[in-house]
Amino acid sequence: MRYYSLMRFDLTDLRLFLAVVDAGSITHGAADVGLSLPAASERLRDMEANGSIQLLERERRGVRPTPAGEALAHHARLIQRQLAQMRGELGEHASGMRATIRLLANTASMTEFLPKRLAAWMAGHPRVDIELKERQSIEIARAVSAGLADIGILSDAVDTSGLILQPFATDRLAVVMPRDHAQAAAKRIAFADILHEHFIGLAGGALQEHIDAQAARFGTRLKIRVRMRTFEAICEMAACGIGLGIVPETAARRCSRSMGIAALRLTDDWATRRLSVCARSLEDLPQPARDLFQQLATTKLRPTLVKPSRIE
Repeated sequence: MRYYSLMRFDLTDLRLFLAVVDAGSITHGAADVGLSLPAASERLRDMEANGSIQLLERERRGVRPTPAGEALAHHARLIQRQLAQMRGELGEHASGMRATIRLLANTASMTEFLPKRLAAWMAGHPRVDIELKERQSIEIARAVSAGLADIGILSDAVDTSGLILQPFATDRLAVVMPRDHAQAAAKRIAFADILHEHFIGLAGGALQEHIDAQAARFGTRLKIRVRMRTFEAICEMAACGIGLGIVPETAARRCSRSMGIAALRLTDDWATRRLSVCARSLEDLPQPARDLFQQLATTKLRPTLVKPSRIE
């Protein structure tokens, strides 16, 4: 009777459970599948109650699957893969049907590199919609691996084991400051040399979380005076001497010509990131998603399966 109850899980339950397991958090997992935290929590409780079995260990810093949860996650991934294959085959036979591609991207690719390439492709594919979400690179890798997204654009400084990668762009971070700042004459600067300064931060987003994580490695927190929603707003505030900003070099150069700011390239290794477009398997992708993957890649070379690696 217990196994019969387990079969009552619907597709939303399985997608949610995979998202929670891969994120290690009910809050983040719920956001990934578009559910509120209360709704997600109730679904998870019902899954455990219906099966009379514990699926998640709830801890102070998140959740992790029990052995039963690991088994469920394994079968849920198989189901996700079969659904992707089904969508692809049906899409090839359906005429006039709209398709939706689930695309995840980090902050820099989403704001600086993606719009132009994506617009050109979408203009030629009027029946395809894009479900675009911003995530940190590590979350993107997990989501694509789990089948929660079709395509991701991420930094290859995270674990990309088992994913197909193609080059997308090189993202370099720069520090923006007034031209009369004491260090404005330099062309490059190290992150450690500016940690004592005040900053203008980005109002949310994967990039700001990445920068904050680097500050934490030095055992400190950035002194944020204000947070802005766009790179242009950060540059404008920096030009007025409110604080320093850290933005993609493409945005810094664009703003330096009109706002009277100095842009200094960050010399730290983490500030230069190779961005890649990734997928779990091109064969499993519906044809529109396969076409978009090739469009986003900077080369038309045959993708290769990367060997397991982790670069911190």
